[in-house]
Amino acid sequence: MKAVIPSEVIEQRIFLIRGDKVMIDRDLAELYDVHTKALNQAVKRNTERFPEGFMFRITKEERTVLVTNCDRFRTLRHSTSLPYAFTELGVAMPSSVLKSKRAIQVNIQIMKTFVHLRRMFTENKELSQRLEELEKKYDKQFKVVFDILNQLINPSEPEKRKMGFLVKEKAAVYSVKKKKVYKYGRAK
Repeated sequence: MKAVIPSEVIEQRIFLIRGDKVMIDRDLAELYDVHTKALNQAVKRNTERFPEGFMFRITKEERTVLVTNCDRFRTLRHSTSLPYAFTELGVAMPSSVLKSKRAIQVNIQIMKTFVHLRRMFTENKELSQRLEELEKKYDKQFKVVFDILNQLINPSEPEKRKMGFLVKEKAAVYSVKKKKVYKYGRAK
């Protein structure tokens, strides 16, 4: 039996899709040390354990984004079936369906990781709120400090420089000769 997976590995396999933190069926199967097909079959046999908020099938567009962002999903690019995404609630259920010691250990580790991520998100949100409150209170005195802190919390993308040569000369003026048009005759 493989050792229990570290939290850092699990954190890298959690994605934000449709506003929910989810894990893809392939990653869950790998963590539980079963084939993806076996996991999906167990889920289909126990549909009552996976109501609507526990899992969903991702769309083709979501699959394309997933494949583009993660190299380990490149085999999904040409797959005929769309993978399942298990929400935070749905991640706990495969351990009851798979019924193995490894499934129980992995489930505990995944739950700890989700709790850790939620705690980090809440602390970051609280930190941003406190920073805004302090900024309002001491706006003039510490404007430089708050600007630097805001840049550290919310980094902006650097400006892209244009490639090539810049020519700094005036454009040549070209004149076009107009034909003279007479009221009753031809142009000369």
